[in-house]
Amino acid sequence: MSEPEVLCLGESMVLVAPAPGERLATAREAAIRVAGAESTVAQYLTDLGHRTAWASRVGADPLGEQVLAAIARSGVDVGHVERDRSAPTGVYFKDPGPQGTRVHYYRTGSAASKMSPATLDSLPLSTVRLVHLSGVTPALSETCAATATALFERARAAGASCSFDVNYRAALWSSEQAAGPLLALARRADVVFVGLDEAQHVWGTETAEQVRGLVGPGVRLVVKDADVGATHFPPGGGPAVFVPANPAEVVEPVGAGDAFAAGYLSAWLRGAGPADRLRLGHRLAAFALGAVGDHVDATVLRTAEAAR
Repeated sequence: MSEPEVLCLGESMVLVAPAPGERLATAREAAIRVAGAESTVAQYLTDLGHRTAWASRVGADPLGEQVLAAIARSGVDVGHVERDRSAPTGVYFKDPGPQGTRVHYYRTGSAASKMSPATLDSLPLSTVRLVHLSGVTPALSETCAATATALFERARAAGASCSFDVNYRAALWSSEQAAGPLLALARRADVVFVGLDEAQHVWGTETAEQVRGLVGPGVRLVVKDADVGATHFPPGGGPAVFVPANPAEVVEPVGAGDAFAAGYLSAWLRGAGPADRLRLGHRLAAFALGAVGDHVDATVLRTAEAAR
């Protein structure tokens, strides 16, 4: 396989979900899928025609094979994923209910939580154009937090750009624990994605402009406001660009943020301007919202984009 253009690093897990309309407490059947923020970005970037690789660790167990097979089927290079014989692949369960879906994680001590800066030694950082990371990774363990920081340091030294999706997960750490590490990583990146709601929760910022003031002028900052739209702030100052979100029928919201990031990054890698990057992000997010699962095959959008 040729060298990847984009490298995404982070944990992917097996997802267990009850049949539609069922609750975990009473379900007799369940479906198994694979989910992970960074691998989902890699899958959507592959759909859009980019060469991508996903780096991580999985257990040397059947669930690890399930994860690797599902991501590889999308065309993502999984050759940089380590198999751990002493730690399991992470699992999580979804429990849909009238007040929304609750998530139950079983990932403490997982193989991915054992990632360390040494994990980066064999990665092709000198040849990729972009590395992508989310705020889930530093929440997994102290060694994962060190890995996240080291990834951006090594990638920048090698000439690669760094993309960071804040992706705050309250089930993994409190806002007080997360605020400092997430802000430090955001300030180290070249491109940052953050939802206005999570910025309010973690950093106490109320507007997109306040997020820009906190993160600083050195990054390309994209502040997403759910179904309202997204605002792009260029590095070094200059006018912000706002593009409204596309109307979408929401079947399941999971994965839309990763789809948006992939759409934006794809357009950026191809040299498109800020408005076109946001538009492709919205199109891919709307596509993801219309189906169940973190990743839905979006290769049809590659043809549509080529015709634009």
